[in-house]
Amino acid sequence: MKHKFKVGQLVNYSAKVGMRTSPSGYKITRLLPPEGGQFLYRIKSANETFERVAREQDLAQRQVA
Repeated sequence: MKHKFKVGQLVNYSAKVGMRTSPSGYKITRLLPPEGGQFLYRIKSANETFERVAREQDLAQRQVA
């Protein structure tokens, strides 16, 4: 198996309930090794000063209009 998303790809992030996310989406900045059988990614929003770590199941491809 391999990562579903690539570095530089734009994605939407569905965070845990109560966690704020950026409506403008996120960019994949790094592919991380799997943990507990789940692929992980480092993601960054242009609206935030920090990066997040997200599970693949919490990401969806962002539709660019």
